[in-house]
Amino acid sequence: MSAPEEHAFAEEEEQEDMDEAGSDEEEVDEEDMQEEGEAEKKVYVPGIEPLQPGERLEMDRSAYRMYHECQTGAPCLSFDVLKDGDGDGRQQFPLSMLLCAGTQADTALKNRLLVMRMHNLHETEKDNEEEKESSDEESDEEEEDEDKKPQLELAMMPHYGGINRVRVTQFGQHALAAVWSEKDQVEIFDLRPQLEAVHSSAAMAAFVQQQKEAAALFSFSGHMSEGFAIDWSPKVPGRLVSGDCKKNIHVWEPREGGASWKIDQRPFSSHSKSVEDLQWSPTEATVFASCSVDQSIRIWDIRAPPNSMLSADEAHSSDVNVISWNRSEPFLLSGGDDGLLKVWDLRQFKTGRPVANFKQHGGPITSVEWSPADSSVFAASGADDVISQWDLSVESSDVGARVEGVKDLPPQLLFLHQGQSEIKEIHWHPQIPGAMISTALSGFNVFRTISV
Repeated sequence: MSAPEEHAFAEEEEQEDMDEAGSDEEEVDEEDMQEEGEAEKKVYVPGIEPLQPGERLEMDRSAYRMYHECQTGAPCLSFDVLKDGDGDGRQQFPLSMLLCAGTQADTALKNRLLVMRMHNLHETEKDNEEEKESSDEESDEEEEDEDKKPQLELAMMPHYGGINRVRVTQFGQHALAAVWSEKDQVEIFDLRPQLEAVHSSAAMAAFVQQQKEAAALFSFSGHMSEGFAIDWSPKVPGRLVSGDCKKNIHVWEPREGGASWKIDQRPFSSHSKSVEDLQWSPTEATVFASCSVDQSIRIWDIRAPPNSMLSADEAHSSDVNVISWNRSEPFLLSGGDDGLLKVWDLRQFKTGRPVANFKQHGGPITSVEWSPADSSVFAASGADDVISQWDLSVESSDVGARVEGVKDLPPQLLFLHQGQSEIKEIHWHPQIPGAMISTALSGFNVFRTISV
């Protein structure tokens, strides 16, 4: 893990003019040039104005409370956060977290199902040029920096086939991962061996020595096509819904003990094209939402198959890629290939009109998620290599939300995060308020901004 080299600010390179004037004039010129260089520093907003030749991006450390990077070898298309026993609402540094992810390697045999334990995550230190006055102080700081190095334990299990999406849940004493892969199967894995390994050096040594392919606790091949959409129910432990690229959705019911599942072979099939994402209602145990390449968003009740209850048939002008169901308010968030973010009030869903519509990203939306700590806050990522954070509670008249020198920014836009290439998925950490994790072709980012 290391700090990024490029981030939220653009700075034009200063051009030094050398002349043959006297020493007094040289001093004046240097002062003028310094003031001019400082004036040229400006906030860089993606999509508003492209970088010019000679301009570069620099991270403004004062905009982050925490920032770390990590690599896992092959890139991970999808990941999820595993809840741990360290408590909810924690903010005291250093922090730790558990993640489960799946790789998309260049060959099927090279893929892995991963459990990562990131710990000793310290807050971002602000730049201070007045420090390091003596060699003794530098030595002390080097020792302190060594103590603050982030740590990563990684338990990798071979998995034949690229992993499209990973979702985790706690079922009794078991931490389970549901995995959609290019094998046209949805598999369930018990993550206990990996979790033991990342918490114990002895268990890790034994785990590494085995190096056997991941053995699924249960698998389902009834989809007849690969897919990406999958979600565990937050209301009924072990209940799962999965959707494929052939437009079919299946609901899974856990059998006693959680070692197997009963899957209704009659699919929910109102969509006409690939199902891209699924979300269970956080309040109603039998209700879930889906979105599709057919441009629609649908609401279903498993007590009344096979057709949806409610539908917004032209929710976006192109593929609807991702959705997120607000945990405490009747709102659904969606993102599409059209680059739009839309907020839907489910009490007015029949009208087919969103209550909010944002166009900030310069490419298709790849991931969206409401904050688990604040029902008005959400985040999104796009194919423009940007992560945006938003707060719907900010009023249009709130001038404090405006960025100086930049016009036409939505006041609800809190923050734009950059530095990764081909961002695939983002998640808020459910136990660490404001902490966000993102995965991309270039690896993982773990960060918290000053805005959330």
